[in-house]
Amino acid sequence: MDDDRLAEDLRLAVGQLVRAVRPADKMPPGEAAVLGYLDRGGPLTTADIAQQRGVSHQSVAKAVKELLGQGFVRAEAHPSDGRKLLLHLTTAGSSRLAEERRRREDWLGAAIDEVLSSDERQTLAAALPLLSRLTAHLKTR
Repeated sequence: MDDDRLAEDLRLAVGQLVRAVRPADKMPPGEAAVLGYLDRGGPLTTADIAQQRGVSHQSVAKAVKELLGQGFVRAEAHPSDGRKLLLHLTTAGSSRLAEERRRREDWLGAAIDEVLSSDERQTLAAALPLLSRLTAHLKTR
């Protein structure tokens, strides 16, 4: 298989996997993504999150407004730029994110258990560092 075909097959498979896991989600994807970025990256601005996600500032601002209203995120003045707000994940937001992650893990874990043999699970586990390296490389482009 040539590299172009491998790249396209990988893109399709990963995209289909992501979409297949979505029924487990109870939060809108944009809101869950914001919580995830705050969990992994610490306090961030709306612009920071939009840039990292590769989406519009308005899209993130809408999700942030909902999350603020639910008490999952809190905002404070940015220490070096008073025009900006620094967003923080609250304890409630962290719990909600953990619940979403657990639900996705259970959904996908059950499928792995039902479909893959022990050898196939080992193959999948061996592929994960490769996928992580590809992701890290693509983020630097």
